[in-house]
Amino acid sequence: MTIDFYRARLDQMIDLDHPLAVLGRQIAWVALAASLAPLFARPSGGAKSNKAIVGADLFGDEWVLAGVDRSGAGRPRLSMRRMLALCYLKHAYNLSDEALVEQWSQNVYYQYFSGNEYFEAKPPCDPTQLGRFRRILGEAGVEELLAKTIETAVKVKAIGHQELQSVIVDSTVQEKAIAHPNDSRLLELARRKVARLAKQAGLVLRQTYDKEGFALRRRAGGYAHARQFKRLHKVLGRQHTILGKLLRDIERKAQSLPTCAQERLQVWIQRAWRIANQKRNDKNKLYALHAPEAECISKGKSRNPYEFGVKVSLAVTHQKGLIVGARSFAGNPYDGHTLANQLEQTGILMQNLQISPKTVYTDLGYRGVDHELGAVNLIHRGKAKTLTHQQRQALKRRQAIEPTIGHLKADHRMNRNYLAGSEGDALNAVLAAVGFNIRWLLRALVRLKRAKFFLRLFLWAVLRKMRQQLESFIQPSGGLGVLMWR
Repeated sequence: MTIDFYRARLDQMIDLDHPLAVLGRQIAWVALAASLAPLFARPSGGAKSNKAIVGADLFGDEWVLAGVDRSGAGRPRLSMRRMLALCYLKHAYNLSDEALVEQWSQNVYYQYFSGNEYFEAKPPCDPTQLGRFRRILGEAGVEELLAKTIETAVKVKAIGHQELQSVIVDSTVQEKAIAHPNDSRLLELARRKVARLAKQAGLVLRQTYDKEGFALRRRAGGYAHARQFKRLHKVLGRQHTILGKLLRDIERKAQSLPTCAQERLQVWIQRAWRIANQKRNDKNKLYALHAPEAECISKGKSRNPYEFGVKVSLAVTHQKGLIVGARSFAGNPYDGHTLANQLEQTGILMQNLQISPKTVYTDLGYRGVDHELGAVNLIHRGKAKTLTHQQRQALKRRQAIEPTIGHLKADHRMNRNYLAGSEGDALNAVLAAVGFNIRWLLRALVRLKRAKFFLRLFLWAVLRKMRQQLESFIQPSGGLGVLMWR
C-alpha cells in the first residue's frame, strides 16, 4: 500500500485523447529540462553551499560538514517540468500569473500537462515565482521553449521538413503597458517622482510644489479638451519651470547623501531632466518615466497612427503558419535591417532538425537587403518582373502572416507588454509566439485525430465491400463454409 492508494490518478479522471493530454506526452520534457538546467545551477562554494567547519565537543575539535542533515541552500526548487508547463499555459490561454495559478489548481488537464500523477487542489506555486523563473530563463531560455514547439510539430507529423524551408517575415509593434504620453502628464509625473524619492532619501526641500503641480495638471487637461492652446502652453511653461527649480534644489542638496543613495537618485533625476528639456521634434524622446525603452513607432495605420513600444519581427512557415521566429529590436530600425538577424534566429531554432530557411517572402519594407542574406532567396512584390509564375502564386500567401499577428496580440499577450525593461520586451515577444504554437499544435492534433478516424472508417468500408464481393464469388457447399469465412 502506498501513500496515494486512495487517491484517484489523473489518467483515470480525464480523456487521454484530449489534445492537451496528447501534447503533454509528445513534448520532450526531459531534453528541454536538460538544455535549461545550466541556467539554474547553484554556484559552487557560495554562501549556501555545504562547507567544512570545526565543531568542538567533549572529545576535542572535529571537522564536520555543514548542511548534511538539512540543506543549506534553502527549500528545494519546484519541478522544472511544472514551471516550464506553466510558461506554456500562460501565453497559450492568455492568463496573468495570478489567474494561471488559480486555474491550474482547478483544471485537471493543466495538471496532467504539467506532469502531475494525482490531482492537487492547491496552487502550483506563488505567482511571483513565475516572474523570477522567466528572468532566469532569459531570451535564450524562452527560445528553447519555442524550438521545442517546432520540433514537436515535426514529431507528430503536423508539418513536414520541406515546409520549414519557406517562411514569411513581417514586423509589428509590441506596445508597452504605458499611458498615452503627453507633455503635461510626463512633467507632473517627473515632479512627483523625484520629490518623493528626495523625501525618502531624507532631503529637506525648499518647496515640492505638490498643490500647484496638481492644479496645473488639471488645468492642462481642461485646456487641451477645450482646444485652448495658448492657455495650455502657458500651463506647460509653468510646469517646466517648477520641475527645473525642484531638480536644481535636489541636485544641490544631494551632495550630502551617501554615494549609493546619490546613484539611485541620479537615475531618476536624469530622466526628469530629459522630460524637462525635450522638444517636439527631438530624437530619442522619453515617452514613459518608468519605461525609457519605449519608442514611438508609426506603421501607417489610420486607426492608430502612433504606437509606443518596441518593434518585433516574426517569421512563420509559408503553408501551415507555424511561428519559427520572433525577436524584438530596440531603436525602431528599418525593417530590412532586421531580416538577417531574424533569419539567423530561425536557423538557430531549427538547428536540431538540421533545417534552415531557403526562401523568404516579405513586403516592400524589406527591399535592398539581398546582399545581407547570402544564399537565402528573398521574394517580394518589387521583383514582380523577374519572378516565375510559381513564385508569383506563392507570393500571394504573404498576407497570411497578418492574421497570425492579430492572434498574437488578441489571444497571446503581445498587444500590451507588462514585463519590465528591454529584457521584458524580448521575453514577451518570444513567449507570445510560444503560446501561439501551443494552440496551433492543439488544433493540429484535433485534425490528425479526425483524419485518423475517417481513415479507419474508410478502410473498414473498403474491407467490408471486399468481403461482400468475395462472398458473392465463393459458393460454399454448406453452412460450415460460410461460418468459417465469417
